[in-house]
Amino acid sequence: MKKFLLAATIAASALVAGAASAEGALSYNIAATNNYVWRGISQSNKEAAVQGGIDYTNGSFYAGTWASNVDFGSDASLEVDLYAGVKPTVGNWSFDFGAIYYAYPDEDALNFGELKAGFSHPMGKGTIGAAMYTNWETLENPYYELNAAYPLTEKWSVSGAMGKQELSAGDYTTWNIGAGYALTQNLSLDVRYWDTGDHALGLAANGRNLMKEQIAVTLKAAF
Repeated sequence: MKKFLLAATIAASALVAGAASAEGALSYNIAATNNYVWRGISQSNKEAAVQGGIDYTNGSFYAGTWASNVDFGSDASLEVDLYAGVKPTVGNWSFDFGAIYYAYPDEDALNFGELKAGFSHPMGKGTIGAAMYTNWETLENPYYELNAAYPLTEKWSVSGAMGKQELSAGDYTTWNIGAGYALTQNLSLDVRYWDTGDHALGLAANGRNLMKEQIAVTLKAAF
């Protein structure tokens, strides 16, 4: 809990400083989904989740916080993410170097942090990219991902990713593909299919397999 409170204080300070800066900008988002899926594993026991976040940007620097209800069949009922980093650009290459802290206020034993390094590059009208995440304390259990996105029309887009998560209990692969539709300037709908290469790792307490093929439908508003 001490780590969570420290990280929360740092993030809150960054957001307050950003609000007071003429150059910085704050943005907000809120979403509802039938299933919160992260790296191919349902974080909400294949049930609905309500999510929301606040982001601050100032030049290439960014910081923010994001939260969602979760259900692992344990005491944890809430996830709060705190993150910060920089997104420099070199020509038409965009990079992302940052850190993320995943906090579970009801079950501190689940808390952990990751370092992130990624890039994206335009390909025609779309983009391709890659990213790597690793535990910031042990530098172990990395996650690697390749991703791509392409706009079909002004309102329709498709995107997907393939990744590999290394774990002490065994590595697994995951992939997703989906379509997004801009309902309005601020409101969007995303329908995404998820699956993993190892269904044996994801049994919940009630017998549901949280790593089997699943579809997530998410309605998101951003301001």
